[in-house]
Amino acid sequence: MTNADTWDALRRFTNARIALGRAGSSLPTAPLLAFELAHAQARDAVHQPLDTAALGDAIRATGFDTLDARSAAPDRDVYLRRPDLGRVLDDESARRLAAHACETEGECELVFVAADGLSAFAAQRHVAPLLAALRGQLDGWNLGPVVIATQARVALGDRIGELLQAQIVVVMIGERPGLSSPDSLGLYVTYAPRAGRHDAERNCISNVRPEGLGYDAAAFKLLWLLNEARRLKLTGVGLKDLSGSLPPSANKAKPLEG
Repeated sequence: MTNADTWDALRRFTNARIALGRAGSSLPTAPLLAFELAHAQARDAVHQPLDTAALGDAIRATGFDTLDARSAAPDRDVYLRRPDLGRVLDDESARRLAAHACETEGECELVFVAADGLSAFAAQRHVAPLLAALRGQLDGWNLGPVVIATQARVALGDRIGELLQAQIVVVMIGERPGLSSPDSLGLYVTYAPRAGRHDAERNCISNVRPEGLGYDAAAFKLLWLLNEARRLKLTGVGLKDLSGSLPPSANKAKPLEG
């Protein structure tokens, strides 16, 4: 028999594992199985390969051009054991991006990078809807292609932005999965990207997904940061998020994360 918990009424406010009940001195079967499922989903998020063809189709449908790139990590196993290789482009990708920059006329102000990171689920599910929320609000920006990067760490965007001669790079990358969030997308904004940039020179927006920070809210915050980065010519610790209240359409209550 499962004993009711007086915290049951609070469960609707959070995805955290509270008020699970008891079966004798143990967890009930249902919460135990749910925990094991969440653990399996987190593992799958780390190891699932990114479907670059499907993601490319979805991104192009929002009106962006795309390019493919990959890091120097040859496979997922090496990627997980050698984070340093995930921050370096492989030679072929570097040549292709450099050639594209030479063929592009005019200054490239903004480049987006869609990266698998530690959760391909996040990039697969959330990059295209986020770009769709942003697309109509980027008038006045000279946009480069969206680079779809595999076996990628955040710093890979520095070299990509450098080769494409971009003023600003935004890396949209799968974050390390949690037991209630296997598909959380992080956004990392870097002004004047180049190899060797460090994390204090970036701004981050995290937990982008419908159950966390929704697409409209993330687009609102990101656009504010982009405009301020362009005005101040910097990102990182010198650029504080003072965007204030979210617009009514984006300011909807979301469950708290555990």
